[in-house]
Amino acid sequence: MHPRRASAGLPGAGSSTRIYVEPVTFGLLALLPAALFVVGVSRDRRKVGNAVWLGLTLMFLLLWALSSARGWAADVVGVGVVVALLLLALALPVALVVNGLFMVLREGRRLGNLLSLLAGFGILGLDLVFLIAAADEVGWIAVTSGALVVVAGYVGFLFGSLLLYAVIYGRTGRRSGFDAVIVLGSGLIGDRVPPLLASRLDRGAEIFRRSADRAPRLVVSGGQGRDELVSEAAAMRDYLLAKTIPPDAILVEDAATTTEENLRLSLALLDPPTERVAAVTNNFHVFRTAMVARSLRLPVDVIGSPTAFYFLPSAFLREFVAIMTRHWVAHAMACGLLVAAYLLLVLG
Repeated sequence: MHPRRASAGLPGAGSSTRIYVEPVTFGLLALLPAALFVVGVSRDRRKVGNAVWLGLTLMFLLLWALSSARGWAADVVGVGVVVALLLLALALPVALVVNGLFMVLREGRRLGNLLSLLAGFGILGLDLVFLIAAADEVGWIAVTSGALVVVAGYVGFLFGSLLLYAVIYGRTGRRSGFDAVIVLGSGLIGDRVPPLLASRLDRGAEIFRRSADRAPRLVVSGGQGRDELVSEAAAMRDYLLAKTIPPDAILVEDAATTTEENLRLSLALLDPPTERVAAVTNNFHVFRTAMVARSLRLPVDVIGSPTAFYFLPSAFLREFVAIMTRHWVAHAMACGLLVAAYLLLVLG
């Protein structure tokens, strides 16, 4: 008896277009990205490619599990797939809309706070387009919806891969034994340190104390915004002094306005330069900060601090958009190639 083969129809392709793949093929396809993931992490944990290889590995392993399940296992997998699709198509967008409304009420109507709301409405809009296309099996609506699903699938794959790898990155690596700790600013309320920045400072103080045997220096980094009464660095220094951090251990960098400047200007203050440097930011910002450090060729380990749960969806979406725009041409080309391949299969 031959093993069951995986088959998949393409949106807008009609019932005649099917792709059949032997289950073992998916298992074999998972080996290459898995190997590249291990090599990539061992060489540099801060590479975006590591997230992609991890995502591809998990995707092929999932396809292998789906296509090779038998008997009761196949029933369990089938129910799991249906539940997962319902969560992604219905529960997730509703949760994002609710979170977006809460963000607007709690944090204001800035674009960054609207991202979860926009993402939720975007997924619901895609659901509606797909439902309309179901009544137009081979027409232009179905073909167009299929192309939208391909693009959404690409973006969703990247988001899921980056989110998972960012969590892994933030929970691994060195946590003590540093010669210097840099705490990145995140904005003040007048001259007061808000909870988001306080969590960074508390984590920075914790790492500073854990590294006491190396007599570390603690750098606070952040300039003064237009609506701030003092520089972020000055307020951060006062906060740390109240936490009994020795004043002679604190260095003040009060000119930075971006993550890149936070890292570059803070490291310039360290004389002599040090080999073991930690940069502290909030957990949602860890991986992008690590990417910036890598692009600047700075020897920095990035460590995250806790963030209020309601803030995380919009924050992670904002980080994802920032990462995507760093290489938007490459992503646009990838989407174009995927859509072109889809159209060739459907219309060819």
